[in-house]
Amino acid sequence: MKVNRNKTFYFIKEGISSIFTHSLMSFASVCIIIAFLVIMGGFTLVAVNINALVGELEADNIILAYVHEHLSEAEAAAIEHSLRAIPNVATVNFVTREEAMDRFIGRTAEAQDRFSEVEAAWFRHRYEVFVVDVAQIAETQQDLRHVPQIATVSANLAIAQGLVTVRNVVTWVSVIIIAILLAISLFIMSNTIKLATFERREEISIMKMVGATNSFIRWPFIFEGFILGVTGALMAFALVWGLYNVAVGRVIDFEAGLFQLVNFTSDIAIPIFLLFVGIGFGVGVGGSGLALNRYLKV
Repeated sequence: MKVNRNKTFYFIKEGISSIFTHSLMSFASVCIIIAFLVIMGGFTLVAVNINALVGELEADNIILAYVHEHLSEAEAAAIEHSLRAIPNVATVNFVTREEAMDRFIGRTAEAQDRFSEVEAAWFRHRYEVFVVDVAQIAETQQDLRHVPQIATVSANLAIAQGLVTVRNVVTWVSVIIIAILLAISLFIMSNTIKLATFERREEISIMKMVGATNSFIRWPFIFEGFILGVTGALMAFALVWGLYNVAVGRVIDFEAGLFQLVNFTSDIAIPIFLLFVGIGFGVGVGGSGLALNRYLKV
């Protein structure tokens, strides 16, 4: 047990020592990890904000269900539970004739004067129906029409379909670009580690010739790759976090209520942090292991 512990400490010490001995290559490796993770993180946050914006637009895309004219306000309000039970309905909002008239006329004195002869009886009780998935809005519209107390149903299907298309395009483009960036980062990091290992090929050959096992030679490189990979990931995460929070502050100061960036909450930060650390770990450890295979065959 003590021997294994001593070996572990030796591997860690050698890995750290190698980082400072080959400081230029170590610095290059960390910079490459930071650069690609920052690019990947930046694009991921752009995709998150676009999806959030599309989600807000989807939430505003409601269905209007008009109640039959002969129903009283109490009778119209009584069908709310039936509407809520329809699949894909998230929530409903009952709007009386009077409320509909107020919305139509507006709150300004000029508008009230212009429509002074408008009466509430000219309007119908109605429901504003908010859906769970805008992609199923056509099916929900048909289900609403089957409710006996509902006279007509109005929904802007063209806008709904457009939002679904935008959401799907953003999702697929995000996945493809992130996959490409990941492949490029893995390729470059692997070659960088190979170059670092090439500089130390004589050191590896000497260790092999004096009887060192492959695992004994490999572990210090594994620890070195681990330290470089995780260090680059942590620095990239801190950089993305800082830059994004600055961008959020600038948008809040500048925006005029048209758009607001999604806050860097734990729901966003934790997955990005885990992704960064996972990539840093995989690139550092995996790249070191693969790069050593060629030089261990002596």
